[in-house]
Amino acid sequence: MITNFFVPLWSVMNKLMILTIVSGVLLASCGQSYEESKRIARENRREAARKDSAALKVAVMPTLDCLPLYVAEHYQLFDSVKGGVRLKHFQAQMDCDTAILRGRVEGVVSDLVRTKRMERLGLRLRYVAATNAYWQLVSNRNARVRQLKQLDSKMVAMTRLSATDMLCDVAVDSAKLDAERVFRVQINDLGVRMLMLQNNELDALWLTEPHATMARNMKHPVVADSRQMGLQLGTMAFREQEMQREARQQQLQWLLKAYDQACDSINAHGLQYYAKLIEQQCGMSRQTIDSLPRQIRYGHAQCPRQQDVERVEEWLDQRLGGKNGKK
Repeated sequence: MITNFFVPLWSVMNKLMILTIVSGVLLASCGQSYEESKRIARENRREAARKDSAALKVAVMPTLDCLPLYVAEHYQLFDSVKGGVRLKHFQAQMDCDTAILRGRVEGVVSDLVRTKRMERLGLRLRYVAATNAYWQLVSNRNARVRQLKQLDSKMVAMTRLSATDMLCDVAVDSAKLDAERVFRVQINDLGVRMLMLQNNELDALWLTEPHATMARNMKHPVVADSRQMGLQLGTMAFREQEMQREARQQQLQWLLKAYDQACDSINAHGLQYYAKLIEQQCGMSRQTIDSLPRQIRYGHAQCPRQQDVERVEEWLDQRLGGKNGKK
């Protein structure tokens, strides 16, 4: 009886020991896997950060002046650049400014008013291209604004110390309006700006393409155009300090070569050829893309016109109180 009792007990103890050992091995292996996963994740983050640091980074917006960069990226024209080129996407130009001011990107697609303002804040920039960006002042169809002189007591969406701010002044002066009776509302995000237009929360707003076409398709009239004011304010600029490095200079040369190739391709094939890319990068419907002006052309990278630079500097002097003004 005693023997019969100990035999099954011994068997049970053996099974328990085996289960304990197996569980221990499994726990140890799971622990190793977890630690290994954390180690691999850390290495991947470090590698991603290293590649991002080596790449030439450019802040861009969902606008047509950035299309050559989108085309160059899509067709891998940047692949031959040592370290690569990476486009950093933003919805508000102010966020682009912050990125380049803080050194998170080396370049930015912007406007001369913004970049010259940044230079007055101490950031040295190298201008490499004048983009084809233009701005239209679109009025809400329900606001009954068909001429600039009807902007009296109306709200206009713009961004302070930017091309749209300067264009507001030009428009107000040309219509001989009291500047204090044209109420400027700072709306930085393009998506928010369009939503406010759709919700009838604004009387007028400055838009560039393709958002201007979207607004026109909704039957909102255009009451002013920067091209008719003789201004070309779109630009692409890079941090001068970074461009002093030999590796960055080589990256910039390749970027500009790819940029010119993309411009040639767009001009040869037309905007509709890149409809899907515009739809993806700008968030526009095919109806809006099909309505884009056929005459839009893209020029090779070259410095902004001196006459535009001088007009911007003069405007900033008046607004900020001199070349060193930092209001």
